[in-house]
Amino acid sequence: MVIGILGAGQLARMLALAGKPLGLQFIFLDPTPIACAAELGEHLIGDYTDKALLTDLAKRCDIITYEFENVPLEIIEFLNQQTPVYPPAKALEIGQDRITEKTFLNDLAIETAPFQAVSSLTELETAMPTIGYPAILKTRRLGYDGKGQVVLNSNDDLTSAWQAVKNAPCVVEGFVAFQREVSIIASRSVAGEIVYYPLSENQHEKGILRLATAIPNDALQSQAEQLIHSLLIALDYVGTLALELFVVGDKLIANEFAPRVHNSGHWTIEGSETSQFENHLRAIIDLPLGDTKTLGYVAMQNFIGNIPDIKTLLSIPQLHLHLYNKAPRKGRKIAHASLRTDSLMHFNDAISTLTELAASSDDS
Repeated sequence: MVIGILGAGQLARMLALAGKPLGLQFIFLDPTPIACAAELGEHLIGDYTDKALLTDLAKRCDIITYEFENVPLEIIEFLNQQTPVYPPAKALEIGQDRITEKTFLNDLAIETAPFQAVSSLTELETAMPTIGYPAILKTRRLGYDGKGQVVLNSNDDLTSAWQAVKNAPCVVEGFVAFQREVSIIASRSVAGEIVYYPLSENQHEKGILRLATAIPNDALQSQAEQLIHSLLIALDYVGTLALELFVVGDKLIANEFAPRVHNSGHWTIEGSETSQFENHLRAIIDLPLGDTKTLGYVAMQNFIGNIPDIKTLLSIPQLHLHLYNKAPRKGRKIAHASLRTDSLMHFNDAISTLTELAASSDDS
């Protein structure tokens, strides 16, 4: 079976690595001549809107998926006329616009931070007495890893913030006084089978995920599963989905969802019976989904911009290093390491060492 993937970055790379043992073949469509997933399949180099190239991809693939949510919606609709595309276009359409996304979540009784659409500095000024400070101004579309976001602490920040987003349509959100940031990942197959991964507790810096730790017995697991279940059903979703959440006391407040495999689930490669990547592939080709049981204590550390000394990293027992074969660049995710162990003492010591090494090489 041949799987087409829109995008050939590290998520596509990890999907292909998970699919090879299943006998799957891959064709990537990505405009970047040097793409890190390309060595794992055929790489079609061209624009995502090139209909001749899209038609060629559709004819040669059994199923098509994508690694990022900023794929133009019309491309998915065009491909769907020839070859099934998962996740469904509805998830992409809703997830691409923060106002549409938050409204959709609220309609499902999934609580979010208070928010308001703003399309001018005047509208932003008018919204602030209702939203209050502190707040976050975000572009409605295309933002990720902290891009297109500005923190607002007072009226004095409004003009410069609006200039920073370059007059783009935005959403302004009230600040959530959270105790933890977590995410839940789930996979749903064509047949409707659903599996849930344990909550991941996430630590961000400058809007970029740094450390994700599996929390298999979290008291909020059941609540998180109920929320993502509602989302999966409402979207008639097929594939792997991530829902990012804030923990406020004993309540979960949704931040956003990602209709794809997710950075906070990279630890599942070594830390689960079945990784999020394999279950995504199983879901879209309608195979039985794999067990999501966590194996011991597990965490994942991102490396941003630079990679620490590889020999030093690999001297940490039970560490697994994933190099993306991407050129170092400021603010770029170029590798990650997963740590899995049965010993909590070793786990805590190793995580401390790992985070120190990551911080020393960080170039964000």
